[in-house]
Amino acid sequence: MSFLTDISDFFLPRFCPSCKDKLTNSETVVCNSCLSKIKHTESDRTEIEFARKFKNEKIIKGFTSLFVFEKDKELQDIIHDLKYNGKFSIGIFLGKLLAAAINDKIHEWKIDLIVPIPLHHLKRAERGYNQSDFIAKGIKSVLIIPVKTNLIQRNRFTETQTSMNLVERKENMKDAFTYRRNKILQNKNVLLVDDVITTGATISECGRIILLSGAANVYAASVAIAG
Repeated sequence: MSFLTDISDFFLPRFCPSCKDKLTNSETVVCNSCLSKIKHTESDRTEIEFARKFKNEKIIKGFTSLFVFEKDKELQDIIHDLKYNGKFSIGIFLGKLLAAAINDKIHEWKIDLIVPIPLHHLKRAERGYNQSDFIAKGIKSVLIIPVKTNLIQRNRFTETQTSMNLVERKENMKDAFTYRRNKILQNKNVLLVDDVITTGATISECGRIILLSGAANVYAASVAIAG
């Protein structure tokens, strides 16, 4: 297998999406050096972020995130390549890392379904794909939990939230999602998956719709937490 990888890399060399160095045959998507520099989310940070973003609304019952998103650092380059350069393998790679880290949580929460946060159809058409779908596929490949990408529809093209505060973001996301099918979510424990969670407004609004559609509980997981 190593020999075949060597041959493949000779003709189609692979490069790290962050430092752009050539990957060795033992490295898959991101080089070990860049991966080691990405800050992991400690349990204390996760608890603080859950209290800040989700606890009071009582929509998201539990939350976890693998990394801390830091501007102009390795993870930003990696996620940018996933979102804007069509590097689907990055999403699956990150999903597998996330799955390995949250395996115990998934069993504790008794997750029945994974639902990636959907994009509006215009944004999806522009980009050609939803990056969260590939992260969810990576999680599924490890944890063998069904992924449903067509249950929730983003029915409003929301304004960019970069410069908005928490209150403005929540207002911006109000009624942004609708439920598309019947009965599948009834009494299910659902895991919402996204690449980066900032204020949690998008996750909360999507979770609200899922609960209204009959789900028992909604949890959330992301590759990274920011803000």
